[in-house]
Amino acid sequence: MPSGLNVGRSFAFLLSAAATLAAAAGETKVGWLEIQGSPANRPSELEWLLGSGDSPTLRQLVEEVDGVAKDSDLSGLVIRLKDASLTATQVQELGTAIKRVRESGKKVHVLGESFDTPDFLLGSYCDGALCQAGGAVSLPGLYIEEMFLADTLAWAGIKADFVQVGDYKGASEQLVNSKPSQQWDENINQLLDSMYGNIRSQLKSGRKLSDQQLDQAMEKLWMGDADEAVKAGLLDAEFDLPDVTNQLAKIYKVDDLNIETLQVGGKSGGPMDVSNPFAMMAMLTKEPDNRAKGPTIAVLHIDGAIIDGDSVSGFSGGGEVGSRTVRNALSDIAAEDNIKAMVIRIDSPGGSATASEIIWQGVQRVAQKKPVWVSVGGMAASGGYYIAVAGSKIYVNPSSIVGSIGVVGGKLSMEGLYEKFKVNVVGRGRGPRAAMFASADGWSEADRLEVRAKMTSTYGLFTKRVTAGRAGIDLAKTAEGRLFTGDKAIELKMADKIGGLDLAIADLAKEVNLTTYAVMDFPPPRALGAVIEDAMKSFILSPSIESPVPSTISGPIRAILGDKSYTQIESSIRALLDMRDGKLMLVSPRVIMWK
Repeated sequence: MPSGLNVGRSFAFLLSAAATLAAAAGETKVGWLEIQGSPANRPSELEWLLGSGDSPTLRQLVEEVDGVAKDSDLSGLVIRLKDASLTATQVQELGTAIKRVRESGKKVHVLGESFDTPDFLLGSYCDGALCQAGGAVSLPGLYIEEMFLADTLAWAGIKADFVQVGDYKGASEQLVNSKPSQQWDENINQLLDSMYGNIRSQLKSGRKLSDQQLDQAMEKLWMGDADEAVKAGLLDAEFDLPDVTNQLAKIYKVDDLNIETLQVGGKSGGPMDVSNPFAMMAMLTKEPDNRAKGPTIAVLHIDGAIIDGDSVSGFSGGGEVGSRTVRNALSDIAAEDNIKAMVIRIDSPGGSATASEIIWQGVQRVAQKKPVWVSVGGMAASGGYYIAVAGSKIYVNPSSIVGSIGVVGGKLSMEGLYEKFKVNVVGRGRGPRAAMFASADGWSEADRLEVRAKMTSTYGLFTKRVTAGRAGIDLAKTAEGRLFTGDKAIELKMADKIGGLDLAIADLAKEVNLTTYAVMDFPPPRALGAVIEDAMKSFILSPSIESPVPSTISGPIRAILGDKSYTQIESSIRALLDMRDGKLMLVSPRVIMWK
């Protein structure tokens, strides 16, 4: 049997040869769009210098799909999934663009070597879903696991001493409880019901399946193959990938088919010439041009945990969103006359209460000069929702998670651990509250009352921001830490409209009477030297750049639990480490996983 590499080369050769011959004959032409891995939320910091390469953003993919609808030379689109790792939100935003292509009278098909839940969902938006013969498929449903660590911490001699405001706030549940509280159980179960209901609704409508047919399909396809998925009605055909051109020609009822590979995103940059030291030096000193040249809509990205100070990022992407970095970007947006409006794209579980308030204030300053709308990606929870309510209109996807209006704060008392290891800790302090966060001592009841009073004040400010930004919202139904999917959020007046980032930008452009405009991402890209310096700092502070938790902590835990299970508790560990600097956190539990 040929290796995957040889199959890929043969496949590419066949496509190239078919495209050349078909172009000469003037036959039917379809676009070919490849999606590999997980699309980025925003362009790389170095795209201005090196080009987008093979890592397009979700917005660029959506724009490319929309381009097919407008291209009179193309009769359809084939989306090729190459080890794609799509989230529910990404599928929904791509699916909305696919609908627009089909409404223009063109066909859309999705093709892959295997299919999992997000792939099946993407296929349900298309005219057809095609799979490699014998390919593995999996549609087991939606499943999460929560690890409750109270007993583990007690065994180690550690007590998690936390206070939360909001009965349904679950950020501290994993650390202080041995099992979920009644409120958290109710909160997470209704959220899963909504998420699962959205999955089933799209699969049934897109694939024209009844409840019974979908149930039967899921019974078989928790671990199945392409042939079983075809019989179950979730795929349309299976065939050997090298024969894809002939198969597509049959679908389009033509003898020859011209397949045109679509180039996604800007290609302004080029590869770095590492053999030329002068070219290297020139690139290190070159500065990006971050000026708006004409009418522009700014997209401000809040993607990651929210922290005080500067944002933290590296070559691997992701990281944490710093209030100082965001405020600087907001000042630039407010001062630039060519920027006519701003969309805040949020994909964050929250974080520091102080940083969230500082960013909220910055958004308000921009809103005094130009319209500010919000687009929610996967999540705008807790501190993320705090920022969202600063916008005058909020767009969500059905799968977006919003809410978690509540506050959590506390500390870990290490007294029992110190005793186990025979460590004698002597604390000395001056001042009435100096020892509040001493590592060896727990809180007295008076201490807890003081902490709760401070947290109640923060919660009061949070709810004040929410009611000011969301007219008519009922906090009795939406606050106290409750979480909701996007469709439920609209019913509860927590958001305004279903739609992705592309729709939010397009609607806002109409609102400010722009027909031709550019889109600029903020915070703006930095010079290569600054990016390298930041990455090196991250590496020195934590050798494992891929993880926000230092490798001395994450390494042993990951080795014991495995990668998938470790991701369940990484956010809790990160939040604990953040509490060394920020005592009150607006953070939502990050336990939702696709299976």
